[in-house]
Amino acid sequence: MTDTPARLLGLLSLLQTPREWPGSELAERLGVSPRTIRRDVERLRELGYPVEASRGVAGGYRLVAGTAMPPLVLDDDEAVAIAVGLRTAAGQTVAGIEEASVRALAKLEQVLPARLRRRVGTIGTATVAVPAAGPAVDPAQLTVFAGAITNHETVRFRYQANDGTETRRRAEPLRLVATGRRWYLVAYDLDRADWRIFRADRIRDAQATGGRVSPRRPPATDLAAYVIDRLYDLMPTYQAVAVLAEPSSQVAPRLGATPGELTDLDEGGCRWRSQADTLDWLAFRLLGLGCAFTVEEPPELVAHLKVLANRAAAGAGVRE
Repeated sequence: MTDTPARLLGLLSLLQTPREWPGSELAERLGVSPRTIRRDVERLRELGYPVEASRGVAGGYRLVAGTAMPPLVLDDDEAVAIAVGLRTAAGQTVAGIEEASVRALAKLEQVLPARLRRRVGTIGTATVAVPAAGPAVDPAQLTVFAGAITNHETVRFRYQANDGTETRRRAEPLRLVATGRRWYLVAYDLDRADWRIFRADRIRDAQATGGRVSPRRPPATDLAAYVIDRLYDLMPTYQAVAVLAEPSSQVAPRLGATPGELTDLDEGGCRWRSQADTLDWLAFRLLGLGCAFTVEEPPELVAHLKVLANRAAAGAGVRE
């Protein structure tokens, strides 16, 4: 490779792979001598690329973080992946990321070859991203926690509970978990001596204390599943009991894969027991059965069905 600019771009592309490259391997990849590699590395350094060299048998070159963001060399698939990712990020719930994503996407698409712009456009035309409806999260808060997690530091922050009360917390952050609509912080609460899950949009004034701690054993191997399970545990659960006017053999297929508990009665009907975290879901299941029923409990479900009945009557123009 005798063209110096092309050779430098090829060298830069290799160095941007996160590994240490022996000079001999770089020389073989680019078809030049190790001496040429050393000169080209110096040229990259003069252009502002922080290339670090290590000596010895296992030594080599690697690109490290510097004081400024250098230009990146991307292959076709990487460029398309980043462009699609930026389009998706424009609809997420991190405050300010939409504008930053659009700016970055504009810069990238300006220099994309026509064939790659067509690929990105084809993917964009064929897909529709549902905008995230969750509350916006301050990206500065996420950055504080991400840094503290990496450095095993404790953090301080203010947290607003469901009822609006605000408390000051000291915690050891373990992971940030994104559920699609919301971000959650899994952390060990030092004042309560237990693991807690915090909604990131309710966190204010997060600061890393600088105090290092030894990593604790996580509360679960799969933290995403752990967060979901804990959130369900915190939701109100309604235990429903209703008498249905048809036998269980006829009702069960309409209740789907999770029918609940069905017990046949002497009168020909059956008693249905089930639970859910919302009254709407219980009412929906009962109304969708297409048979007469009587709710025995809970009273909240009875009251909710009356509200739905009045709403349906008003919508149908029925007047008392």
